[in-house]
Parts: sequence; structure tokens; C-alpha cells
Amino acid sequence: MMKILMVCLGNICRSPLAEGILRQKIEQEGLDWQVDSAGTNGLHDGESPHRLSQKVAGMNGISICDQRSRRIIPQDFKKYDRIYAMAGDVVDEMKWIAGSHYDGSKVDLLMNLTHPGKNLDVPDPWYGGESGYHEVYKLIEQACERLIQREKSIIEKRPR
Repeated sequence: MMKILMVCLGNICRSPLAEGILRQKIEQEGLDWQVDSAGTNGLHDGESPHRLSQKVAGMNGISICDQRSRRIIPQDFKKYDRIYAMAGDVVDEMKWIAGSHYDGSKVDLLMNLTHPGKNLDVPDPWYGGESGYHEVYKLIEQACERLIQREKSIIEKRPR
């Protein structure tokens, strides 16, 4: 079973959307994968996703209202196979939080799935209106689709 962690700053806007979108795609594909999300700053621990993240997810047939924010911990680097950060500053914070547990081979920016090697951030919609959440949803959805295609291709190529 593949285990994937989505990470942003507060775990209330981008990473909850990424968790919800990927979870839906995993279910649709019938994959035996696990997905979770976390944040780096811990400021919103225990909170529900932002109301606009919940609204936009709901408009796309996904419920994320049961998710609760949590801070990434060093042990997550042992538990998860892949860890996708929403932005470069998130990767920097993850390195600091994880210390000697940091495993760069498991970490990538989510947008590198759709724009390989460009190291683009998923914009933080916190600072704008609802339209920013719709745009973030589209970016994350495309990246999650690419993630599933890539991982399924890798699995198919493995010797049996």
C-alpha cells in the first residue's frame, strides 16, 4: 500500500484540498493507497479546512469537512512513501521540522508533477477571494491525476 502525505503551511487550504482530491481519485481507480495531509506551522492544529476550501471541494463532489489540521512530525518521513509540498517554503520548513529524519528522496513539490523541474508553488489562496480557491483546485486536480498516472505506470513496469 502506497502512503502519500500532502503538506502546506497551515493544513487548512491547499493540502486538505489535495488530500480530498487524491482520495477521490484513489477510490475511483480502486487503488490500495492511503493519503493524509499536514501543515508546517501548527497554527491551526485541530481545525477544519478553510470554509472556501470546503465549499470548492463540495462543488466538485468532494467532502473534506471531516479533516482536521495537524502539524507534520519527523516520524511522517518514515511512515509515508511520498510527501508532496505545496510550495518551496513548505519544503524548507519540513527540513527544519524533520531534522535528521528528513528524506529528500520522498519529497517533491506537487507542481513538479505537471511542470517537471520548474519548482512552481501552488498559490496560497488564503490571501484572496473564492476564485483563488477554484484555481488552486484545478492545479491540484491536474497534479493528482498526473501522480496517479505516474505511479500506476511505475507499478506496471515492476517485475512480478
